[in-house]
Amino acid sequence: MIPASSTSRISTTVITYRELRALELEILLELHRNALRETQHEFAFDVTSLSLIDVDQMYGIEIEEFPARIAEVALWLADHQANIALSEAFGQLYQRIPLKKSPHILCANALRTDWKTVLLPEKCSYILGNPPFVGKHLMTGEQGEDLDRVWRNVSGTGFLDLVTGWYALASEYAEGQRIVAAFVSTNSVCQGEQAAVFWQEMFRRFGTKIHFAHQSFKWESEARGKAHVHCVVIGFANFDVSVKRIFEYSFGQEEPTVAEVPNISPYLVGGSDTVLPIRRAPLCDVPLIVNGNKPADGGNLIIEAAAKDSFVQNNPAVAPYVRPLLSADQYINGADRWVLWLLDAPPHLIRDNEGLRQRIEAVRQFRQASPKESTRRMADRPTLFDQIRQPAEPYILIPRHSSENRRYVPFGYFGPDVIISDSCTAVPGATHYHLGILCSGMHMAWMRAVCGRIKSDYRYSNKLVYNNFPWPTDATEAQRAKVEECARGVLAAREHFSGSTLADLYDPISMPPALAKAQADLDRAVDRCYRKEAFTSDRQRVEFLFTLYEQIAAPLAKEGRKKRK
Repeated sequence: MIPASSTSRISTTVITYRELRALELEILLELHRNALRETQHEFAFDVTSLSLIDVDQMYGIEIEEFPARIAEVALWLADHQANIALSEAFGQLYQRIPLKKSPHILCANALRTDWKTVLLPEKCSYILGNPPFVGKHLMTGEQGEDLDRVWRNVSGTGFLDLVTGWYALASEYAEGQRIVAAFVSTNSVCQGEQAAVFWQEMFRRFGTKIHFAHQSFKWESEARGKAHVHCVVIGFANFDVSVKRIFEYSFGQEEPTVAEVPNISPYLVGGSDTVLPIRRAPLCDVPLIVNGNKPADGGNLIIEAAAKDSFVQNNPAVAPYVRPLLSADQYINGADRWVLWLLDAPPHLIRDNEGLRQRIEAVRQFRQASPKESTRRMADRPTLFDQIRQPAEPYILIPRHSSENRRYVPFGYFGPDVIISDSCTAVPGATHYHLGILCSGMHMAWMRAVCGRIKSDYRYSNKLVYNNFPWPTDATEAQRAKVEECARGVLAAREHFSGSTLADLYDPISMPPALAKAQADLDRAVDRCYRKEAFTSDRQRVEFLFTLYEQIAAPLAKEGRKKRK
């Protein structure tokens, strides 16, 4: 059965039928290979008795009338083409004309339909589909109501994607049956905060087990205005199987490699059914991570590079309070910006400087006009950022968003005089050892597996990615020193090409060999902090990290239960 509820899902039904008939033909040719050779296509029986697949075995749900009827016609055409292929393979004419059987395509909303009225579960073998790619914030009011009805207002499901409704209804429909379901989905169902809520409920309510999974891959569509999304294919059921398969798409690789594993985790790697919580503090003994500073100033405390020299020349007394400002975009793409950082500025400086007073007054007016009450309250302190979290010591800078085209997100290391905006996060008090671990392929593999996404770009989360990351537990002093040395080597390689932006340096095509070597040296040093054997793929790294996560987290969970008791 194919529950659709979107016009773009017509092809799913047709392709499914076409591929089933192609598989059937391969089987028939194998079964009758000797007979074909001996009789030279002259059979003693009628070829029409061979094919057991017909269009009336296809059941589907489509929300719009016209696509539903198109799907029926397309299935007949696919059937006719399959019959021609069968005729050519066996040397006998085979056709199903006049048409005697019809597919069963119901025009209805799949999320509001009782699937058992379409096809009884005991007569169903497989459920598959390509449900709509609609995130929570893009849903219509009606779609939101549909999803709430499916999940019955389960706590925490308020930000799930629309596709999760199909998973729940398929599992509900298949209860007590040996039915396997598979859906094409955006990769958000197995990443970010959504993964924990969604899969934990699937495990609790239905005992779901993932049987096979295609890891994240780019969705290719020939349609005009094609969607730029990353998708997964997840096959699942309410029962277990001994061998499961992961189709892995390594970075920059189009064709997958297949790995057999005993269990597939919600993050589509080999491992247990553990889901990561929203953790308020780091799992390991490492420095805390904080968000950057939020200006909420209407741009009046920020000085663009073109205006900086003239502003300082006209207001020389203010020069000590003009600091470099880094947002994620400026940090990666190289544009200079400056900010008035007046945290310790004396009152007389502000009172006596007309250029400064004009900017501060503009901040006050901007905040007073804000619809947010918290911003309006800050109108009384117009010299300061709305939220100040600037580190007072050297820190690691982490851009919260970065392109998925980069193998490495370029983290940086700065002193407290460089102000960071709220498009970045910071790890104050971090050493070059911490920088090395976070800049390594090990941490990048973890981030790609669990982080959320904005479209297809990485969205680095403090509470999910950093705070859940399992750091090396048995690294020796020599190994830590090697990581620090390699981390400095990466920074030195970047500095050697100081005329290029980080976007240039970490582009897969233009990355300098010296920087690529420095990153590879760092990767090897970090890998050895975890184990002696080399990792051969990111999948191995992520599987190892999840195992280590469980070893570290289990004692913490027991300790937490004792404290609550």
